[in-house]
This record gives sequence, C-alpha cells and structure tokens, in this order.
Amino acid sequence: MQYFSQDYLEFFKELAANNHKDWFDLNRKRYETEVREPFKVFIGDLIKALSRDDTSLAIEPKDAIFRINRDIRFSKDKTPYKLNNSAIISSEGRKDKNHPGIYIELGPEKLAFYGGIYMPNTKQVQKLRSYFKQHSSKLNNLLEDANFKNVFGDLHGEKSKRIPGEFKESAEGQPLLMNKQWYYFTHLPPEIITANNLMETILELEQKARSMKIFLTKALYNTI
Repeated sequence: MQYFSQDYLEFFKELAANNHKDWFDLNRKRYETEVREPFKVFIGDLIKALSRDDTSLAIEPKDAIFRINRDIRFSKDKTPYKLNNSAIISSEGRKDKNHPGIYIELGPEKLAFYGGIYMPNTKQVQKLRSYFKQHSSKLNNLLEDANFKNVFGDLHGEKSKRIPGEFKESAEGQPLLMNKQWYYFTHLPPEIITANNLMETILELEQKARSMKIFLTKALYNTI
C-alpha cells in the first residue's frame, strides 16, 4: 500500500526554502492533505500492526506524533517548522524517550528508524549498568546476531568519563557500561517513503531489532 505521494516529499523540499509562516499558511491545505493526514493514517496502521505482538501498545496516533512546529525558544535557528514528520511508537508514546520502542522520521533526506533508551535519568543509568554487567554475555550475543548487526551495527550513545567503582573492572570487558545512552538506528533512502512496501520495510526493521528491544525493556524495568 502506498501511504505517501511524491508531493509529501516535495512539500518539505519547498518548505526548506520557504520556512516561514506566510508560506506555510498559503500551503496549509496542501500540508493537511498530503502530509499530516497520510502520516496520521500510516502511524495508526503501524500501531495496529505492532500491537498484535505487543499488547501494551494501546496508544493513538496523536499520542505518538510530534508537532511540525519547532521549539525555537533556546535555539539560534528561528525557522518555525521541522522538515520532516516524526513519531515515537511505544506504550508511552512521544512523552517518554526512554521506553524502548520505535522513533521514526520521514523526510526528503532520509527515512530514519531508531530504537533503544535515549534519555535515562541517573537512577535508570545505574539500574541499566547493573543489568548489563550481570547479563553481559547475553548483550554481546544480541550485538553479534546477524539480524541486528547487519542493519544497526551497534548500540550508540554518549559515554561517561567516569563511572562508579563497582562497574570499572567490568567495563574493561564490556565497554557499553561506560555509556549513559543506549540506542540503535538505521537510515534508508527517502524513496522508500513513497514505495508500496513502506509498511513492510518498517515492520522488518522492527523484527530485526525486537530481541534487543526486549532485552533493553527488561534492563530498564526489571529489578536485579
């Protein structure tokens, strides 16, 4: 099924050169018809598809989709609109950037697919490191699994310069204990956005990351 027309991508290309309210207001009807509504339908269908295997996924598209308006309060870049559509599909939706799920971004430069744990607090970082230390072999096996490794490569994230003493020795064998974020991603060409197999492509990526997502979910919520 084709969810997006070529005008979905063209709208953002033109917006990049005319990123101001006057142009957007003149093209608002086009935005609603070719961009916002198709994205809402796509995210709704994606939630339905994923909820067949994840009964905790009981959100609506409005809970997942980010606004197109940029937060410019503390930014030097005062252009008011984003140049893509994005959403977080998880049991918590866009309000929680820690619960392992899917972050998806569709724009004229790329299709971006992210997963993992992005903004854990200090207490969560401690809990995650404890879990990774105890289950280091399992984590390494997941990282070496061809389904994950060939698509996502590794777990990424900012690293700490210092970590508590209880993790220092283990970190020599498991460098991911130095992280304070743990996420994975892949970027695909924008042409896939207008292709008939967009949904199948996203679901295949989710399947390849599922074992890692389950592991990270256990690490975040289980007590040791």
